[in-house]
Amino acid sequence: MRKLFRKFLPSHETVKSNRWLKPFGDWLHHPNLWHLHRRSVAGGVAIGLFCGLIPGPLQMISAALLAVLLRVNLPVAVFATLYTNPFTILPLYLLAYEFGALITGAHSGVAATQLSFPEMHWHSWASELWSWMVMLGKPFMIGLPLLAVSLAIVGYFVVRVAWRVAVVLQWRARKQRIEGGAQKIKDV
Repeated sequence: MRKLFRKFLPSHETVKSNRWLKPFGDWLHHPNLWHLHRRSVAGGVAIGLFCGLIPGPLQMISAALLAVLLRVNLPVAVFATLYTNPFTILPLYLLAYEFGALITGAHSGVAATQLSFPEMHWHSWASELWSWMVMLGKPFMIGLPLLAVSLAIVGYFVVRVAWRVAVVLQWRARKQRIEGGAQKIKDV
């Protein structure tokens, strides 16, 4: 798994020498922010999945800030927010609404017109988005954070288990190679 991530992540030296990141000083130089190990990557995925449901354009910024504060892999946290996009956000918000309706006991019968995004303009996107979310009501306001936390927990444990399975499979393959080499030596 580590080799897969290393292809796409910048090296620590590249980050340190970047002129745009130098003003942040020691904040971005903690080893866990860039090191690929199972806890750091799993934490980055969890933060990315949590922050991916934040409405508006603040997803990557909030993921980066949380990754720095919690000292988990920063690029993974930012990249994991990309599961929300114009095609997936509406079904995810519908799922959040249904999750909230299930928790609160409210009747789920949101009209399709309520679930479609309002037309947003650059000067008033925040107020239009907030009024749309308020229109969906209590089930959405409760369901969205619950879905974000649920996705983060599931993502964290899926990465931890997948990492462990990958390591065990590599150990077994190495053991078979070693035993195969020992068997060839005995046959000679």
